[in-house]
Amino acid sequence: MTKQFVYDTVNQLEDLCSESCRYLWENPEVGGQEKKSAAYLREVLRKEGFVIVNEEKMEHAFYAEYGSGHPVIAVLGEYDALPALSQKVSAEKEAVQPNAPGHGCGHNLLGTASMIASIAIKRLLEEQKLPGTVRFYGCPEEELLSGKVKMAYYGMFDGCDLALSWHPNSGNMVVDAGNLACAYAKFYFSGISSHAAFAPEAGRSAMDAVELMNVGANYLREHVISSARIHYSSDNCGFPPNIVPSKAVAWYAVRAPRMADVQSILERIEKIAQGAALMTETQVKMELQHGCCEMRPNHAFADLTYENMMEAKPAQFTEEELNFAKKIQDTVSPLNVMKDQQAYCSAEVMHSFVGHRSIWKEYPLTASSDAGDVSYLMPMNMFCTATWPLGVAPHTWQSAAMAGSSLAQKSALYAARVLAGTACDLLTQPEKTAKIIEEFKDAHVSYCPMYHE
Repeated sequence: MTKQFVYDTVNQLEDLCSESCRYLWENPEVGGQEKKSAAYLREVLRKEGFVIVNEEKMEHAFYAEYGSGHPVIAVLGEYDALPALSQKVSAEKEAVQPNAPGHGCGHNLLGTASMIASIAIKRLLEEQKLPGTVRFYGCPEEELLSGKVKMAYYGMFDGCDLALSWHPNSGNMVVDAGNLACAYAKFYFSGISSHAAFAPEAGRSAMDAVELMNVGANYLREHVISSARIHYSSDNCGFPPNIVPSKAVAWYAVRAPRMADVQSILERIEKIAQGAALMTETQVKMELQHGCCEMRPNHAFADLTYENMMEAKPAQFTEEELNFAKKIQDTVSPLNVMKDQQAYCSAEVMHSFVGHRSIWKEYPLTASSDAGDVSYLMPMNMFCTATWPLGVAPHTWQSAAMAGSSLAQKSALYAARVLAGTACDLLTQPEKTAKIIEEFKDAHVSYCPMYHE
């Protein structure tokens, strides 16, 4: 009966869910600029009776709290968009505004569903007069992989016992492990500018150093663990080709299953940069920007989440919604569609059931998220719901188009039911909560944040 109260409450909030998903989608803001998004969520939660606690050093970070006592449950919400992914709800690539941001990772859905779940949990605490506290966390800058890392540094998660999290995806599944550790670093090369034709011998090219560094890093790829990723981009600081550039920058990101692997690879990349500087008689300075940890698994929490995904039942879509999803699916590579179909054992356009627990083992998430840092502070779960068709990847115009659709809004409401149902179990079945916390404590893993002021 208590669980049904939670489901009914979430379903009663369907109009608010759709309205909020749409508002955030229509007002996309990149990391660090989420003024409207954060203000909107704060106001909805304030009207619902939550106490708002802002982080003064992060303008768009906050948490909204209701209740008293333990367990203190953190519900993680995000709302930052991606640059240059503005997109209409259309099966053709068509920007709402050229070069403007867009919700290509579905964070309009993520932030909304977490907020809706938090309201349902609050009403459960109120109705049943249960001990416990719910905190909705408004987390900016996730796409920069820095928001929650900074929030942890400032102590915003202090006092929490467990965290609930989810993410839009092409399938319905529990994530028991994954999300690679990641760190960003910039390498600033300084040389001597000169006329590229009249006196090239007098110049010392910072851009040459960047290119040599990139060559060295490419050779390094053969000699790191197979699950590592090394990404880079470069900047010649605006120098035209007739000037030997005295300034240039190489920007690197390194991912690996463990932060220790990331740090080891970065050390080797730094040596490559020093070698490139030596070869070109330039100088180099490394700036470690930020990084985030991998997600710590918690099998007891994953088991509980899986039970709730099955009980809450995935969203059902209309024929019109499925036809739109099929048109979107037809714009991506058939090989990508086949890969997802094999992973989820489904030939559907939209994944309509809960994927088997083994999916994450065979097809682990190779992206990164600053939520990994939260999993080092407290037990954290992670699951995904199908918000776009099989074969569609995040950070694309296709996922941005789907994120504004009624179909995705229904999947966000499903995510809210799973979040609220899981929280209901944590609040009413203390033996399950204790088992999750015990597994976390037994791991004895220390947290080493990458952020330092």
